[in-house]
Amino acid sequence: MSRLIRSLLLVGVLGLASVAGLMAWPIGVEPPSALEELEGNVDRGAYLARASGCIACHSDFEASGAPLAGGAPLETDFGTFYPPNLTTDPDHGMGAWTISDFARAVRQGVSPEGDPYYPTFTYPFYAGFTDQDIADLWAAFQTVPAVPEPSPEHEAGFPFDQRWGLKLWRAAYLSEPDTVPESGRSEAWNRGKWLVRGAAHCGACHTDRNLAGARIASRIFAGNDSLPGGKSAPSILPADLQGGGWDVDSLAYALRTGITPEGDVFGGSMAEVVNYGTAFLSDADLAAMATYIMDNDLSEN
Repeated sequence: MSRLIRSLLLVGVLGLASVAGLMAWPIGVEPPSALEELEGNVDRGAYLARASGCIACHSDFEASGAPLAGGAPLETDFGTFYPPNLTTDPDHGMGAWTISDFARAVRQGVSPEGDPYYPTFTYPFYAGFTDQDIADLWAAFQTVPAVPEPSPEHEAGFPFDQRWGLKLWRAAYLSEPDTVPESGRSEAWNRGKWLVRGAAHCGACHTDRNLAGARIASRIFAGNDSLPGGKSAPSILPADLQGGGWDVDSLAYALRTGITPEGDVFGGSMAEVVNYGTAFLSDADLAAMATYIMDNDLSEN
């Protein structure tokens, strides 16, 4: 056997071993916690679910689908992805999950089987949720009637259909959300930061993405012309909003009603964000979100 053939065989063996190791690489191991001992508050959990966009994303109201039984398809450059059933059905929803399974999915983007979720799921923004947040959300989801209908399988071609490859994506791009309170800022501003940079995940749509589908840190809130389905999201940088006639009051009002300062109304995905999410938030939280958006330095950790 020639030296070249031996070298090629060695490279092939090492390559297969690397792939096998990557496939077996465990992710999303939940540290020991007392989640099972916490008592969740259904009302707080339902409120957080609204703030986090769960209903808007996981409900296909245009198809008259049941709430949280699976969302409308998300058409991307990597394939078409379907938000899953989050009802209490044991076969097609979360009825057979434990609260630890739920925590790992929400905060780390990992399924009960240990597989990474596609980043169309906005789990990176939820990484800072506390155990009590998780317990509250879990309590709320336990009240959702079971819908025994499966969500369609994702439609992604090779290599994007290989979930183990997402472990490399996570290693390269996954980061904690910048929701830490800042000294010298008001309580409302810091609450707004927690909502905007975390639960409400505004940056998921209003930030450009690179060729790998990861958010570009230097472009946060600067707008995105490549949303699923060929849609776009405008810049929500303070200077751009101010130049368009926005202020804290008008932005908070728009997040409640969907009506812009010009008397126009939000359309597309932003209309869903309002109708199924921000319209249900308190006046104080809407004012906090608007306060942060209209006055932030966009520093990325």
